[in-house]
Parts: sequence; C-alpha cells; structure tokens
Amino acid sequence: MAKLRTPLLIVLVLAVCAVAGRLYGPQIAATQAAAPGQTATVSNGNNDAAIQAGLTKFAYVYHLVAANYAAPVNPGPAIYDGAIPGMLRQLDPHSSFWDPKAFEQVMENQNGRYSGVGMLIGAVDARNNQARVVQPFEGTPAFKAGLRPYDLIMAVSGTSTVGMSTDQVANLLKGPKGTQVTIAVKRVGHPHLLTFTLVRADVQHNSVDSDFQIEPGVEYIHLTGFTATSTSEMAAILHHAEAEGPVRGVILDLRGNPGGLLNQAQGVAGLFLAKGQVIVSDHGRNSPEHVLTATHGNGGRNFPLVVLVNSMTASAAEIVSGSIQDHDRGLIVGQTTFGKGLVQTVMPLGDGTGLALTTAHYYTPSGRLIQRPYEGVSLYDYFYVHNHKTPLDQRQVKLTDIGRTVYGGGGITPDVQLPPEKLNDFQQVLFGRTAFYEFADLFLSQHDSVPESWTPDAATLQQFVEFLAGQHVDLNPVDVTTNATWIKEQIRYRILSSLYGLNEGYKTVMEVDPEVRKALTLLPQAEALETRAQKVLLARESAGK
Repeated sequence: MAKLRTPLLIVLVLAVCAVAGRLYGPQIAATQAAAPGQTATVSNGNNDAAIQAGLTKFAYVYHLVAANYAAPVNPGPAIYDGAIPGMLRQLDPHSSFWDPKAFEQVMENQNGRYSGVGMLIGAVDARNNQARVVQPFEGTPAFKAGLRPYDLIMAVSGTSTVGMSTDQVANLLKGPKGTQVTIAVKRVGHPHLLTFTLVRADVQHNSVDSDFQIEPGVEYIHLTGFTATSTSEMAAILHHAEAEGPVRGVILDLRGNPGGLLNQAQGVAGLFLAKGQVIVSDHGRNSPEHVLTATHGNGGRNFPLVVLVNSMTASAAEIVSGSIQDHDRGLIVGQTTFGKGLVQTVMPLGDGTGLALTTAHYYTPSGRLIQRPYEGVSLYDYFYVHNHKTPLDQRQVKLTDIGRTVYGGGGITPDVQLPPEKLNDFQQVLFGRTAFYEFADLFLSQHDSVPESWTPDAATLQQFVEFLAGQHVDLNPVDVTTNATWIKEQIRYRILSSLYGLNEGYKTVMEVDPEVRKALTLLPQAEALETRAQKVLLARESAGK
C-alpha cells in the first residue's frame, strides 16, 4: 500500500496546497496569478488534521479501486480527470484544473501569439476526426497563401490528417518561425487537392477582429476578448479615428466576449474613463479589498459611447461594461450579461499543470456583485440554460454616479434592453448545413475575384438555390423569397471574408445588424448621459479642492 499512497499523496497535497494557499502576481484571464517560479504552499491552520484525514481516506479508497477494479486503473486520468476536477466542481463552476497540454493552450490564447501559419481550424463534425479551415487571419502566412474557410485539410507536410483531431492537426501546423510547412486541402469546385507551401511566422491574433467607420465620424469596434494586446489595439484604433476627423461616437461591441486578462480590462476601460475612476474591486475571504482604477485616463476623449452586450458577455467584458455604466460614461445596450464575477487565482503547480481557484468576488464601482447565483444549479444549466435571470426585485440595488438605478448579483443589466436576435427555422437549417461556406467556395472557383463593393444579385440567389438542389436540399420558394435579403447578406459575408479577410466580411453584416443600427440611434442619448456625468465629476473635483 505504501507504494500506491506516496505518489498519490504528492499529487493530492499539491491540489490541497492550491485550495488553501493564495498567491498574488501578474494577472491573467481576469484572474490573479502566482508569480513566475512560485508554487502553491499551505500555511498551518486548524484544518490540517481534517485535510490529512481526508487525504488518507482518499488514498485508501484509491488503493481499493486499483487493487480490485475489473480493469487496470491508470492513476493519471484518475487524478487529473477525476479526483481533482471532482473536488473543484464542489466549489463553484469556474475553479478549474488544467493538464500540461490544456494549461499551455490557455497561456497561448491569453498571450495571443504563437509561431505557425495563422488560421483557425475546426472539426467537420462531432466525431472530430477531420479538420477544416474556419478562418485564416489577415496578414498571416495562411491568408497570404490563399487558404480559405471550409478548405478540408487532407495532409500536412506529407502526413495524412484523415482521422486526426483538430488538436493533432494544429500541432502539425505549428512550428518554429522560418520553417516550411506544406498543406494539402480539398476545396469545393476543384477536382484535385490544392497544395500550399507556407513559411511559419510569429502570429499575433488580435483581439479586435473588426473596426471601421459605420457612419461618418462613428467608429464601430468588435472586441472578441481581452488578450495581452487589447489595450494597445484599442488605443491605436481610437487614435486613428481621431486623426481622421472629429469622432461623433463609438460603438464598442462586446457581444460574445468571454473575458480574458484583467489588466487588459483595466486598460480598455481606462481609455474611456477619467484618470483615477474606479474600474473594479475584489473582496476575498483571506485578503483585503483590492481596487483597480483608470491609471492614465481617457485624455479628454468624451465622445458618445454605446456598448453592446449579450448573455455571452462575461468576466473581463462585464468589468468594462459595468464600470462604464456605473460612471455613466456610456449606454449599455442589449441583453443581460452572463454574470461571471469570480476571481480565479492561477497557480502553476510545477509539473506543467495549472489550477485556477476562485479566491474572491468582483464588484463594480458602485458596489454591485457581478456574479450570478450558482448554488444548487447543475453545470449544464449554469453554462447553457442561463436565461432565467434573478428578478430585479430580488437583486441588489445600487446607484450610478449621477443617481441612476442599477442592479447587481446577476451580470450587467443593460440601460436599453433589446430582445435577442434569433434565426428562424429556415435560416437555422441553412446554417446547420454550412451551406454558405460551400457555396462561397464554388462561386469563387468560377470567379477569379469580385470587388469589395460586390453585392449578390437575383442570378446569384438562383445559383445558390440550384447549388443546394444539387445537394438534395429542396427549398420552399416562399421561404427563399421571404429570406432573400438575409441569404444575400450571408453569401456576401462569406465571399468577402474569404477574399478580403474577416474585417471586410464582418463589416457587411454589422452594417445591417439590428442591434448595431439601434446603437446608432442611441448615440445622442449616450451623449446627453455623458454630459450629465461630466458635470457631476467636475462638481466633485471642485468640492474636493
């Protein structure tokens, strides 16, 4: 039994150390992280005896399982995939344990930089045994070589990828900067495989995937997450917009933004707020309150601001939208956000694994708790069935700087609430069949190029219908007529994205997006709100002199 217990207890003690310890350092993933080179440690406390008793009991149970289970037991999965995640699930939905591979991917995503070809790939279906291109990123080797969305990846440098998972294919595509990689793809409309030889490069995946003037003087910015370059990206965009002429307004789109680096949330919020204004605070069981403020301030950028949010706006994105709302700096528009306001301390455990442990709660400047309730809720319901929001009369009530009522304990409730946009049954069928990807490939195989101003006409629509008929998908003519405008928008988006990059394609969709159009009409209201907030801020500064 001693041979079994020793390695098991080493791993479990590491886990318990992570639970009992709290370390501070560089902040990542809207979390607080242990400093490089540090590992979690346990201080002596009253629970030591209970912890030891629990470890002994677990080791005994594991020994019985290993000795008597019907099949051999691999201790790695039992610990990494079973014991530790099982313990963390009893705490909250966001405390997580990562094996070395997953932890490396987490850090890579947050840095936003790696060496490779620069494209997003995905599985063809749920079996995950064939990868295809989802989107090459602009300016990368993949984009410059001409790889397109929906290309089926058949081989990488002579190695067949048939039967491989997306992770396996991604590992083949990555490599040292300056090295060559050959990619063979199957493309709709081409009878033979197409081969591309690329030179790997350092790839910077920007967190802003679309920004443009949606109207003269009005900048639209879609921020997909908070990575190491988000603040510098946003600052450069605002500087460029100001250089082009007077800025009449900014629409910051945080819909679907899952969060990311806390210090980048602080930096982005600070681009809009006055110097010294509070952005977020966290309160923990074993630590004093920590407060983050706008370090440099907005430098007089007081243009009207509308922030778009939805139910998948989470964590760092909620910190930004909550601070803007509490200081009356802009209007929050859309649907109530996810409600992820737990602080995770990220702890490298020394063997390549990592632990994200909840150690505190985030609060907006007015004192609102961002986190929504999770006690007594299954993980599935928490993550996927979160439309049942806590009624407003059961939530915290706080006041913004100018005295507007805002609510806590369930995400950020928008100032202007809009019903979520939903696809009708016909549209869902077309999306489910990836019809627009396939048609874009076919269309581009027949046309060398199209101008950026190109718009599908009636003939293109008819060609699309005939293409689907060739795939044994018969469309009801009434449905086609009813949805003709939407179909043309999707065709244009896919074709322009393939030729000119995601930013140009996204632009075609956002120009007609109902929530973006609504945001444009709300800019005068956002300006009036900001003017009132400025008066309050000036009055407080005068009173403090």
